[in-house]
Amino acid sequence: MNAKAFKLPPVWVSRAAVVLLLLVLWEILGRSGSQLFFSPLSKVATSGLQIFADPEVIEALKTTAWILGVGFALSVAIGVALGLAVAMSRFTYQTFLPVLLLLYAIPQITILPIFVLYFGSGPASKIAFGVSHGVFPIAVSVIAGVQGIKPLLVTSAISMGASRWQIFRRITLPYLAPSLFTGMRLASTATLLGVLLAELYVSSGGVGHFTRRFGENFQPDKLYALIATLSLMAILINETMRMLERRFSKWS
Repeated sequence: MNAKAFKLPPVWVSRAAVVLLLLVLWEILGRSGSQLFFSPLSKVATSGLQIFADPEVIEALKTTAWILGVGFALSVAIGVALGLAVAMSRFTYQTFLPVLLLLYAIPQITILPIFVLYFGSGPASKIAFGVSHGVFPIAVSVIAGVQGIKPLLVTSAISMGASRWQIFRRITLPYLAPSLFTGMRLASTATLLGVLLAELYVSSGGVGHFTRRFGENFQPDKLYALIATLSLMAILINETMRMLERRFSKWS
């Protein structure tokens, strides 16, 4: 057979085939095992329709969504400011980067009680805990992006009389964009994780509360339906960040 005559299928076809295969395996494994712990896809889909007809679940999704939005926005604002502050000079980079990485390495779940004590058990603690997860990936990505700028570009801009604002707008921001959006994609998932953990342990509402309730009541079909919804939410946010990255990083 001529190797040139063989043509691979489009990427979306192979991806769709992999997803379809996983869904089929899910149905087969769910029917062959104990449905007390693992439900088949068909039962999960049916239960999903049932729980989304519950006004309490819809309200929980809305609550988690707006808490996630506020937490992610704060993570971006704080992370960008923190990353630029650390990367602005060699002194701040060498002094504060190890401290930032040390804080990043702390298991966040261990300090959740501190957030609850300070912010209470309302939305503020969930937003703050989500920010504690999302701010570090953005800050580290911003630092890496700034450090990756070629010094020759900055030197050339200064020699031609460019101001600090012009250097930031024409050199720093374009070179920073790919790293920033990578950090934002990571931060979106991390912020969602922080919000859900806070809801899971200290909340009587939100998606995390229903996740705990379905698990404690041995309702895996409803639990998996809720997990699938959260996965779709995370994928939607990630793909939005990816589209924005293509929009603002055309030069790369």
